[in-house]
Amino acid sequence: MSEPRINPNGPLKGRNALVTGASRGIGEAIGARLAMEGANVVVSARTAEEGESRLPGTLHETVDRIRRAGGQATFIKADLAQAAERERLIEEAVAAYGPVDILVNNAAITYFMPVVDFPEKRFKLMMEVQVYAPFHLSQLVLPSMRERKQGWIVNISSGAGIHPKMPYNRRGGGTVYGMCKAALERFTTGLASEVYDDNIAVNVVSPGLVDTPGVAVHGLINEQTKDRVQPIKYIAEAVYRLASGDPKTLTGTINYAAPFLEAQKVEPAELV
Repeated sequence: MSEPRINPNGPLKGRNALVTGASRGIGEAIGARLAMEGANVVVSARTAEEGESRLPGTLHETVDRIRRAGGQATFIKADLAQAAERERLIEEAVAAYGPVDILVNNAAITYFMPVVDFPEKRFKLMMEVQVYAPFHLSQLVLPSMRERKQGWIVNISSGAGIHPKMPYNRRGGGTVYGMCKAALERFTTGLASEVYDDNIAVNVVSPGLVDTPGVAVHGLINEQTKDRVQPIKYIAEAVYRLASGDPKTLTGTINYAAPFLEAQKVEPAELV
């Protein structure tokens, strides 16, 4: 297999991508994958510098990773729970590279606890970051996409959006997370239908269980689940394919990364 590299003249040459939640994990990998195909990548999160989060990974490190490989990237620190921050993020992203062609809504804040114990403050924060922020960011980039008759929006969901089935797990804890992802998926298909005539694609990638810092802190990988862990390159590849596909034939879809790539007869690229 050839060494992973940046192709400045790749299919995404001249396109501007914005990836949220990109200081680590899935967002970092997506940013790297889009840069590999020539995109100008803006990455955003709340953690820009070491020490700003208890989790490893920073926006500086994501950008350094891309630039060391020869790609184009910059970062904008933003708290997506705040409307003014979302507006500033889009303004600064456009100032950095130009109008956003590709928006990847990956940022999330997640709490796992039963409904009976769930505080209103945390419920509203999860809905704000995981549902309304993608909605609002899409509103902010759509006018330019419509004007240029070109755009790709990819929302990152989860299998938690699927309805639980018997036998039930009485411990619970994932209900609010599942609500957020189900809402995000319904938003995706609805928006896809609204902007189809504008040549804008809107799709979902639903990762499998991925070994990221966020997953680790919630203890989601254990003896019972370790065999289901999926390499992060699968999610990054699926996002790239959806962010470069034909908006007339690849839109309004909910895709699970590995089956999607298999159906496309695509092997995920190694990441820079």
